[in-house]
Amino acid sequence: MTEPFDAVDVIRTKRDGGALSPAQIDWVIDAYTRGAVAEEQMSALAMAIFLNGMDRAEIARWTQAMIASGERMDFSGLSRPTADKHSTGGVGDKITLPLAPLVAVFDVAVPQLSGRGLGHTGGTLDKLEAVPGWRAALSNEEILAQLDDVGAVICAAGSGLAPADKKLYALRDTTATVEAIPLIASSIMSKKIAEGTDSLVLDVKVGSGAFMKDRDRAGELARTMVELGTDAGVRTVALLTDMSTPLGLTVGNALEVRESVEVLAGGGPSDVVDLTVALAREMLDAAGRPDADPAAALRDGRAMDVWRRMIAAQGGDPDAALPVARHTEDVLAEADGVLTTLDAYAVGVASWRLGAGRARKEDPVQAVAGIELHAKPGDEVRAGQPLLTLHTDTPERFARAREALAGAVVVTAPGELDGFAARERTVVLERVAG
Repeated sequence: MTEPFDAVDVIRTKRDGGALSPAQIDWVIDAYTRGAVAEEQMSALAMAIFLNGMDRAEIARWTQAMIASGERMDFSGLSRPTADKHSTGGVGDKITLPLAPLVAVFDVAVPQLSGRGLGHTGGTLDKLEAVPGWRAALSNEEILAQLDDVGAVICAAGSGLAPADKKLYALRDTTATVEAIPLIASSIMSKKIAEGTDSLVLDVKVGSGAFMKDRDRAGELARTMVELGTDAGVRTVALLTDMSTPLGLTVGNALEVRESVEVLAGGGPSDVVDLTVALAREMLDAAGRPDADPAAALRDGRAMDVWRRMIAAQGGDPDAALPVARHTEDVLAEADGVLTTLDAYAVGVASWRLGAGRARKEDPVQAVAGIELHAKPGDEVRAGQPLLTLHTDTPERFARAREALAGAVVVTAPGELDGFAARERTVVLERVAG
């Protein structure tokens, strides 16, 4: 087969700051997917994109080319509109678990195709696999049937969606090009658009525990993704949300499921409830349900009813006891004062080291590993009071988890607060719409 373009010419165009043509983009994504463009050539192109960027038309075409590399799901046969949510990942971010059944209460189908954790951020599928019997892998037919019956599904994305992205994602991870906004945005949106949802709400995390530490860059990513969704005919909105401190009071798999069930029962930490409700309102508005009251559906048990049906539909037992760690260890406050810092990234790394996360995709995770938080910034604490409880089945991990927390948990004496104001945490920082 004679190729219509030369990879070196495509690389040179972007290296020299030029814009790639639609035909060049279509070819390079297709050729890379089938192996006609070598890994080292795509590495060079990814670095050129990282350094020189892409304009809106290029990013849109790149995204469409990745979608075209695989299959697209079709939910048009459902009797209700579809709405989806994507989070860029954080620490203690269990929002998908209560959110999907909550939105489904209002006759909106929620096809939540989710992933696994890598590094300090947890994965939704890892969390749900702490529920005895629950399974992540569903066929397209099973997904459609469950959406039609229950209204919500949380499951693994099939390998047929945007296979070009899967290949390129692995390459970016090993070539220091992960942070390129055009490549992040097209990676996320190619999968979400291929899923076939009518509307999409993006939760773009900002802060130490987030992929994007800087608010300006997080805003740029949010705007880029909203533009991609809008250009593809998907009603898209993004919320920038705070990830400087972990969400809720638990980090880890079974621990976060337990907390999610508390939220569905009408309780749970206020920051988790507030963000769940804020995202639900956006999803419901985008799906044509602007008058729905998601907060009421948490309080009166309707969301819990959908959760139970959703878990049971995927083989899980919603009444089964969640697994518990064989070993725990407390981190104590060293002095009286006010907790002024609880760094999300450090807590995420400590949870990962306890066994809740993985360093490589093939690594196993412990369902029971993780961290309970007994105080949040602004709380008064006393010397000797437990601030965190570490959970694991392998106690030799405690020492390295504690190392990760060094300097990350700061208690300040009342006389040395220097203007620190204990205040209600504002989780939603900004809204970005098309």
